[in-house]
Amino acid sequence: MLRPLLAGLFATLAALATHAQTRELSAGGELVDRVAAIVNDGVVLKSELDEQTAQIGERLRQQGLELPPENVLRQQILERLVTQEVQMQRANRAGLNVTDEMVNNALKDVANRNGIPLPQLPQVLASQGVNYAAYRDSLRKEITLSMLRQRDVLARIVVTPREIDQYLERQKNAPSESTAYNLSHILIAVPQAATPEQLAAAEKRAEDVHRRAVAGEDFAQLAVANSNSQTALEGGALGWRKGTELPTVLAEAVVKLQAGEVSDVIRTPSGFHLVRVNDLQSSDGPSIVQQVHARHILIKPNELQDDATVEQRLDSIRDRIARGEDFSGIASLVSEDPGSAAEGGDLGWTNPGTFVPEFEAQLAALKEGEISQPFRTQFGWHIVQLLGHREIDNSEDMKRQRAFAALRDSKAEDETELWLRRLRDEAYVELKM
Repeated sequence: MLRPLLAGLFATLAALATHAQTRELSAGGELVDRVAAIVNDGVVLKSELDEQTAQIGERLRQQGLELPPENVLRQQILERLVTQEVQMQRANRAGLNVTDEMVNNALKDVANRNGIPLPQLPQVLASQGVNYAAYRDSLRKEITLSMLRQRDVLARIVVTPREIDQYLERQKNAPSESTAYNLSHILIAVPQAATPEQLAAAEKRAEDVHRRAVAGEDFAQLAVANSNSQTALEGGALGWRKGTELPTVLAEAVVKLQAGEVSDVIRTPSGFHLVRVNDLQSSDGPSIVQQVHARHILIKPNELQDDATVEQRLDSIRDRIARGEDFSGIASLVSEDPGSAAEGGDLGWTNPGTFVPEFEAQLAALKEGEISQPFRTQFGWHIVQLLGHREIDNSEDMKRQRAFAALRDSKAEDETELWLRRLRDEAYVELKM
């Protein structure tokens, strides 16, 4: 089977064959589609609901999960379709546009991850019963929803240095960065302005699900039937998370659990949570990285100098440096890289993967002190000089980077749930089924 392209809160490639349909009448006047839900000025069609119900049901059966009653499964799927429709309407109003090039790049990524040539992708999809045009449409929707979440949620999240310091202090008694956890999650959501009665009902439901999970009922099955999280139809699976990458709200509970255990009910602004540790792995040792120190000169083609002219100019500059002129002085005068020109082109010590592949390849081919021939990247034409190599223990920097990512992801998960709940609550929704 094809591996999914996008992980996270909007992973819905289980419904690859979903495509836009319209209500129409057959020649005899028979209604061939119905409205499952009215969402603001749009609709969710019964055909979409039927198609996704069949596909998700088949996937759950392949995973060995017992399906909940059909009406429960259909209600879960209908809520997901409604939420997606609300988001798509918001994306359209915001003018978010996913180009064909973006979709094509996503398709290349799918093909590469599955080890198949891109031209064979339609044939492989067809062998799995997936229509290629519908697959493209589903990818376009996934990218759109991801862009919307980036704009409305992720771009507004701020993580301060003080928060990182406090997080690292807390982590001394929290899950280790050397331990990874395979987690599943259930959310019993509450409205943004929930009444005491709604809160009490949600808490009672969460406690009931908790009791059943602790008693041995299949957690994935409970998630499919009860969770309001965007991962519900994946059995609540969150996948593998490093200890430092755990959402803060779950970390304190997770660190106390062994594989197979379920947390107590956890209260957050978005609702009541349960988390299960499916498995865990531990690995120790410092984080040693091979850094390089380099400097470069960048010149960009423009209306007055084309690629050939820029390349020739950099050739001349390289010859001048070889004859003894100062690389740093020339770079500060002519380099068009605003980040390094003032430093004489110095890029400092950098980790692997810092630069684009073409730049990395040039550095890898150089000896210390050697200057490359002119080469092109997406930013323009460069010459680069390798100044040195070193191995360092990057553990402390990695801790801070992981702390930043964990804080951002923790805020993002809760903020996304609140954002989705707010969009849903503010939308006009009339369920017809």
